[in-house]
Amino acid sequence: MSSTPSQTCKTLHLLIHGRVQGVYFRDSMRREAQHLSVSGWVRNRSDGTVEAVVQGQADAVDAIVRWAHRGPQLAQVERVEMAPAAGSYSAFEIGD
Repeated sequence: MSSTPSQTCKTLHLLIHGRVQGVYFRDSMRREAQHLSVSGWVRNRSDGTVEAVVQGQADAVDAIVRWAHRGPQLAQVERVEMAPAAGSYSAFEIGD
């Protein structure tokens, strides 16, 4: 299915719980986001979770959310909290 201007842009805030730090989650998510043409950011939080904002065509955002429930090979994702988010992003960046 090709992208059309009528497709809706979707922006979500994700909070990913489990063994998600020290397993290349952020870099793996960046690569997946670039593959899906999703923009936004991802960062580790001091409480051991990974936080991200993802933005793009609705089907691409849905795909990266499905990916976030699995994560990279070494991750053990327990749950993903999602909420609508605002903002405009032109690339996908890794934060501290």
